[in-house]
Amino acid sequence: MDSKAPDNLQDLHYFGEYGGVNPSISDSSTYTFLSAKTMFDTFEGNTEGCYLYSRHSSPSNLYLGEALAALEGTETANVTASGMGAITAVILQLCEAGDHIVSSRTIYGGTYAFMKNFLKKFNIGVSFVDITKTSAVAKAITPITKMIYCESVSNPLLEIADLESLSGLAKNHHIPLVVDNTFSPLSISPVNFGADIVIHSLTKFINGTSDCVAGAVCGTKEFCLSLKDVNNGAGMLLGSTLDSLRAASILKNMRTLHLRIKKHSENALYLAENLEKDGLKVVYPGLKSHPGHEVMKKQYNAEFGYGGIMTLDAGSLKNANALMELMQKRHLGYLAVSLGFYKTLFSAPGSSTSSEIPLEEQKEMGLSDGLIRFSIGLDNDISRTYTAIKTCMLQLEILKSNDKTHLNKI
Repeated sequence: MDSKAPDNLQDLHYFGEYGGVNPSISDSSTYTFLSAKTMFDTFEGNTEGCYLYSRHSSPSNLYLGEALAALEGTETANVTASGMGAITAVILQLCEAGDHIVSSRTIYGGTYAFMKNFLKKFNIGVSFVDITKTSAVAKAITPITKMIYCESVSNPLLEIADLESLSGLAKNHHIPLVVDNTFSPLSISPVNFGADIVIHSLTKFINGTSDCVAGAVCGTKEFCLSLKDVNNGAGMLLGSTLDSLRAASILKNMRTLHLRIKKHSENALYLAENLEKDGLKVVYPGLKSHPGHEVMKKQYNAEFGYGGIMTLDAGSLKNANALMELMQKRHLGYLAVSLGFYKTLFSAPGSSTSSEIPLEEQKEMGLSDGLIRFSIGLDNDISRTYTAIKTCMLQLEILKSNDKTHLNKI
């Protein structure tokens, strides 16, 4: 399925105050009015095109929101100061004390901790299920369930959610399907398969330069306005406001997103295929060996590939740490969390981004301590990268055997 999102993004025209090809940045926290009546109407949400205070909205944030709506094919979008700011606002807007959520068991560690631990304060229950089994999701839904929550491509196990099936289930129960699409912008368009709300950590692929933290909620005008309601909007009252300067920076970076995603996916597929041929335990949605490969093929936008994230199981945390240190030493990337950077980033999620999940639950879901999550970079010669990774693995084998006589030759 082809995506029109890149052209939709390119077709947006925002000229600067003096005709600049980039929109002017609104570097103000508050805005002046010519009449007190207009200020009152703006505060009550009865005017458009007027700005009151940047926690409500700003021109720079609205420009970015419109670009994200074009990306995901929604009516509009709100931007936040972090991905977690977007996630928590959506959950607290949809749920009240005594409600219930059905969530994927494999999600970002921060999201898991918020649902598992923090929501207890509000008496909001969460059932964590294997999102790839629609029957398990259906069984977990109760009369007080207020949403189904999942990630298109899960962090860090790369499980693929069958969004069409989940959407049908959600609609049958008159509840929204909320999808975190951080791992797969452009590669998957959740709204096309019935998702009601799409969330992003803009920090990752969408911004692409690892220099800011931001998030987004893409949905209907009604829902996004409810988040900004001055009386009971979770987005407004929790105060997760994105700075205008950062919004302008992210908007510029979005113009190259389609080019970057293609390259991330191309490089990840090359490495995954070749490392699997070498007999390594690789997980990547583009591999036929991936349990969710057929679901991914049904949902993905072929032009943009299977995404830039893959995992490799090194067998133990000790091996994983040693391999990552060797790869960093050889300038193959950085031992760092996050994703979407021009350089490959790698980390052991069990002891970092998923460490909030108890060890027994990690083991139950198949998250081994030797798992390495790779966010594959924009390397021009990926075959050179592959050769260098193999060299690091050979060096690791020598270190494991305590035979250091050949190290200087590698």
